[in-house]
Amino acid sequence: MNEITVLVVDDNALLRMGLTHAIESEDGFKIVGEAANAEEALALYKQHRPDVVTMDYQMPGVDGVELTRQLITLDPDAKIVLLTVKEAEEDVWNAVQAGCKGYLTKRAGEVEDVFQALHEIATGHTYFPAKVASKIESRLAHEALTPRELEVLQGLAKGFSNKEIMDELDISEGTVKLHLSNLRKKLNAADRTQALITAVQRGIVDLKQQP
Repeated sequence: MNEITVLVVDDNALLRMGLTHAIESEDGFKIVGEAANAEEALALYKQHRPDVVTMDYQMPGVDGVELTRQLITLDPDAKIVLLTVKEAEEDVWNAVQAGCKGYLTKRAGEVEDVFQALHEIATGHTYFPAKVASKIESRLAHEALTPRELEVLQGLAKGFSNKEIMDELDISEGTVKLHLSNLRKKLNAADRTQALITAVQRGIVDLKQQP
């Protein structure tokens, strides 16, 4: 297999140089450029068309998510892995929506994780560690809920019974039960209480906002 070419993007010079040195020291990789900002990254990408781009999430000006969008607009086949300390579900989801193929947290990631991610992504796969993947699955479940299912969840959050949900939404009790069954499946919950707890944990509903 040919060497995997890599462009390293990070506004922190020490971190950028450290990662570059680590990647260059590993067989099978070749650094084709280092960039400290979006302008440099775009220019180097156009020049070298690397197999993979490693990119810091938090950069001044154009951040990693927006730069990911710009690179994919430039080249829809661009393969990007974001390196970050940001672990919130919203941050992970924004990165995935932008089109990144991998997401590694600097806090937890060893350099071997970076090598594995580069290999996986360069060969057409994605790389999301279990903790990150669970956040993506959580958001997908949220995204998959229908508007009516969200309304039923809101009813649960208010402490409503099936009949009260039925009356508020003007639907039959059988329809309420069907929505509750779908919610249990989508949220991997054993019962309505667990479904509500899971929804709260994932930020789908907020008990504090209930009357």
